[in-house]
Amino acid sequence: MKMFADKVVLVTGGTSGIGRATALAFAREGANVVVVGRRKDEGAESVALIEQAGGNGLFVRADVSAEDEVAAMVARTVEVFGGLHFAFNNAGVFLPLAPITETSVEAIDRILAVNVRGTALCMKHEIPAIIESGGGGIVNTASFLGIRAFPGSAIYNASKSAVIGLTRSAAVEFAAQGVRVNVVCPGVIDTPMNEEMRAEESGRAFLDGLQPMKRTGRPEEIAGAVLYLCSPSAGFTTGTALSVDGGITV
Repeated sequence: MKMFADKVVLVTGGTSGIGRATALAFAREGANVVVVGRRKDEGAESVALIEQAGGNGLFVRADVSAEDEVAAMVARTVEVFGGLHFAFNNAGVFLPLAPITETSVEAIDRILAVNVRGTALCMKHEIPAIIESGGGGIVNTASFLGIRAFPGSAIYNASKSAVIGLTRSAAVEFAAQGVRVNVVCPGVIDTPMNEEMRAEESGRAFLDGLQPMKRTGRPEEIAGAVLYLCSPSAGFTTGTALSVDGGITV
């Protein structure tokens, strides 16, 4: 029997990269998968891939920084699939590197709105649905930059540190109600977020050199970590920040 047969999984930021890879991994394990994002065409592509993998998929367009849209995405999930068991809150933004002295208020507000408020709003509406469905788990996406400082990304660093804090607080608050909440902290991963930099040989060499493994990670490697954290094998694991970063934070 497949690990997530008949379970319902919601993946934000599921239109590309880590989110899409994770949505497909859940689908291959039998889950009904709701892909959430802002880009309709890419969302439709993710659903098509889910169906090719033998799963049932649904795309819901939503901006996770807007509470009414977050509430609607959870309600739509429950309406279509009858409940919610797991959520991967992966939606996030990363803006060009700049010293904090040169970071605009608009950039600060955007990063915090999506990465912090978005994660908090998702948990606010997902947790009651998961409890109503009999329990399950949430995995949030932080970053190695939530653990390790890096010049030029102070606000992003702060936002991902906040995601780790939100995760730990929610884990403690809802552990007794059958909801496990963990966070995955990826290193540098081959995704559209850094595609332009990786296109240049010098840029790729720089990114590869950051990790002791001397390579960037693959989205599927993060997906494997997320599925583990949602699996019965991690049934006694909550509030954990799991680094999948090629050793960059060691």
